[in-house]
Amino acid sequence: MIPDVTLPRRAVLDTTMAYREAGLVGAPVALFLHGNPTSSYIWRNIIPHVANVAHCIAPDLVGFGQSGKPDIAYRFADHVRYLDAFINACGITSAYLIAQDWGTALAFELAARRPEFVRGLAFMEFIRPMPSWEDFHQLAAAREIFQKFRTPGLGETMILEGNAFVERILPGSVKRQLTDEEMAVYRAPFPTPETRRPTWRLPNELPIAGEPADVWSTLEAAHGALRNSDYPKTLFVGDPGALVSPAFAETFASTLRHCRVAHVGAGAHYLQEDQPDAIAHGVVELISDTENRTSGVAA
Repeated sequence: MIPDVTLPRRAVLDTTMAYREAGLVGAPVALFLHGNPTSSYIWRNIIPHVANVAHCIAPDLVGFGQSGKPDIAYRFADHVRYLDAFINACGITSAYLIAQDWGTALAFELAARRPEFVRGLAFMEFIRPMPSWEDFHQLAAAREIFQKFRTPGLGETMILEGNAFVERILPGSVKRQLTDEEMAVYRAPFPTPETRRPTWRLPNELPIAGEPADVWSTLEAAHGALRNSDYPKTLFVGDPGALVSPAFAETFASTLRHCRVAHVGAGAHYLQEDQPDAIAHGVVELISDTENRTSGVAA
């Protein structure tokens, strides 16, 4: 028995996408976007708090969680396409974007293409064009592992056969120890090598040293749009972080307009598992403050 609820699903293109939903219909939408190899489950301890101020919707990206696994390459552009179709199927016309890992790349791309869609952005441990491998991760050992993931043959063996992203990267990037029940939920979508293909593809999509060229150019443009955007932003950072250190977060935020840095405490990459209360508090604050300003009510 998998210790998680069975999620509702929406028909999206040639498959279905599962999602969590909470909060009042008619309230501003908060759209939660997860990364690799997780699912909407990673937001489970955050959504109940945010549901007091927003209509929360958290999809499982295609190929992840309880969503379908169509016969596609699972490249970044595929995730863009399926997320767009999910947003349309849900009738979402504007939203606060709350994102981590590859969810941030999807949020940045969406915001660049549809700036009027974005009411605000809360993000953490984010994807960005990285000029060299030295810019990718704070730990040399992690950089070495991800270089192996991108080595033809070796990466497939590690991720498809060994399920390295679920068994090694995920628990190794959370400060506390995930419970057996939590690990069972994260393992459930990936019982066989073929079902793990989405988790293998994404490390090969990371824009490092100009490759892959299409992902690099898309995210370079998206980050340019992010720097020019005026919607309110909160950047959550853990200590020590993984892709984003506290020092880097402060420097990065200084290049953006209306961006606050929220230090959440001890955490590595999957901050939602270590610091859900701090993240929830910051998201509620972002939404409440923004809605009060836009409605003309004093914050």
